[in-house]
Amino acid sequence: MSAARPPSASEDDLPDPIEEPGEEEIVEELETEALPVIEATPQRLASGMAVIRAFWETLPGSPGVYRMLNAAGEVLYVGKARNLKARVSSYARGDAPNNRIARMIAETSAMEFITTTTETEALLLETNLIKQLKPRYNVLMRDDKSFPYIMITGDHAAPQIRKHRGARNRKGQYFGPFASAQAVNRTLNALQRAFLLRTCADSYYENRSRPCLLFQIKRCAAPCTGEISLGDYGALVGEAKAFLSGRSGTIREKLGAEMMAASERLDFEAAARYRDRLAGLSSVQASQDINPAGIEEADVFAIHAEAGHFCIEVFFFRTAQNWGNRAFFPRADRALEPGEVLDSFLGQFYDERPAPRLVLLSEEVENRVLLAEALSERAGHKVEILVPKRGEKRDVVQHALTNAREALGRRLSETASQARLLEGVAEAFGLKAPPRRIDVFDNSHIMGTNAVGGMVVAGPRGFSKTHYRTYTIQSEGLVPGDDYGMMREVMQRRFARLLKETPRPEVLEDPEALPAWPDLVLIDGGKGQLEAVRGVLAELGITDVPLVGVAKGPDRDAGRETFFVPGREPFKLPPRDPTLYFIQRLRDEAHRFAIGTHRAKRKRDITKNPLDEIPGIGPSRKRALLLHFGTAKAVSRASYGDLAKVNGINEATARLVYDFFHEKPT
Repeated sequence: MSAARPPSASEDDLPDPIEEPGEEEIVEELETEALPVIEATPQRLASGMAVIRAFWETLPGSPGVYRMLNAAGEVLYVGKARNLKARVSSYARGDAPNNRIARMIAETSAMEFITTTTETEALLLETNLIKQLKPRYNVLMRDDKSFPYIMITGDHAAPQIRKHRGARNRKGQYFGPFASAQAVNRTLNALQRAFLLRTCADSYYENRSRPCLLFQIKRCAAPCTGEISLGDYGALVGEAKAFLSGRSGTIREKLGAEMMAASERLDFEAAARYRDRLAGLSSVQASQDINPAGIEEADVFAIHAEAGHFCIEVFFFRTAQNWGNRAFFPRADRALEPGEVLDSFLGQFYDERPAPRLVLLSEEVENRVLLAEALSERAGHKVEILVPKRGEKRDVVQHALTNAREALGRRLSETASQARLLEGVAEAFGLKAPPRRIDVFDNSHIMGTNAVGGMVVAGPRGFSKTHYRTYTIQSEGLVPGDDYGMMREVMQRRFARLLKETPRPEVLEDPEALPAWPDLVLIDGGKGQLEAVRGVLAELGITDVPLVGVAKGPDRDAGRETFFVPGREPFKLPPRDPTLYFIQRLRDEAHRFAIGTHRAKRKRDITKNPLDEIPGIGPSRKRALLLHFGTAKAVSRASYGDLAKVNGINEATARLVYDFFHEKPT
């Protein structure tokens, strides 16, 4: 789709550029390796302008999306335009309001274009390409984790209600988003009381022979064992869907009427059940912070700017309830207005998320009408975007703005404190500069079983959990409990991959970005652990990564740690030194992460049923075998004849199970 390069046009032939809304550049901190910085010298700028000018001459005046590429073919920037020819002309003229855009023009060696029918299509395509290609000069949301939802499955006779995050591959209805997993869990607990829907997995459901504890404590209607008919259970599912879809008042009135009717016919046990369900619904609404009666379904965005930093606070309202909030911190040029930053933020926010019927903003944005059209087209219903000036909606926006102001204040304070702590680390361990990235390693196992290694990462903004890694110990020749051998394996896998994926030297355009290579490696262990790590890195040819071993004090007392640094005598830090507390936090986080992973692995192994490993044995046959023999161990000891007698198990399946547990004669 690249346009052919025509003869160069003169600058006088270019029309005056049409200002496109939301075209100012905002660059987020990237989690990936940054490209080398290309200075916008006059020669390079002229070269880039000439390339762009050559493409400009044959461009149509229609809506579309353009991509700017460097000499290596990497996409630098993706933009949309109402008029491609007019928009690209501004780059061909060298119009660069800041040095970043000038560098982008200077790096451009080619361009690609996609025409669209409408500007709305161009906006949607631009957002998709930005998310897919992650161009260097575009806005990229740093915190782009998917929001959690409540899901009611649609592929089972007795639908399950559960928390869902990620791709919507399973058939069912999704309700949300919620701002956090805690908000989902709180709501799920209340919905269990109100509608008695099951939360267990389908495999657990299929293998029940009697109701579980949730039925006893009135959190589930137990359709698994027939305590409620599938028809009546379906009615409960319908009520839950109606409630989550916003018809909470209707459901409450229905339950209230049924409670009174049961009371009048002296069926006090049924009346008590309806009473408990009403209490569950009340707890859903009471657990929210603010519930404006006039806002049934909306997202609220408020932005606050201070000291060149921005915070966007997002509140979610569904079924007239506040489902939580989340703060985002896009990094932007200080010269940009808050409305411009918010305008750039909104398009990517809704790229993979459903939009509600109402979106409230604290600032006017230039693309408001266009974005509303695009979201309406994608959602299949009208989406209205407003900047309220009075009334209840304005009060909600002001509440979000107050939260944005407070969140940014906390962020700036925490960043300053973290910077001082990192300076203390550099001084304590003789580093040339405060570390931008600290990797901390720890192992966890019980007598060598379920051994795992864990790595946590910290930087100027605290712990970076997206960079945490776990390593399942795989070496077969290790002696159980060989901590040195485990650490050697973890470090070899970590740094061998790092050498392959991010060759050194690593150049970062943004000095605040988190690099791929650590500036300091902390090892939970003493001199032996440290020497094991040094040996591995030396074999890989890595000699310039600072290493520190953190040995626990006598009786494993915190505050009496001994530090081992290559080339120095072991030393301790003063007991009340803030740097010591900071290192303790790093080590404790690594320990928490490693042991948590180990426990999860151990739990999976303990609860794993051998029948799950037999090909062709699904939940129904597994249940039949367990009901007949009682335990998996009894199944493993059963003869072929006994297996074939089980109801639902044919001869071929019986032979499959028998052969799995018994070696075939050679």
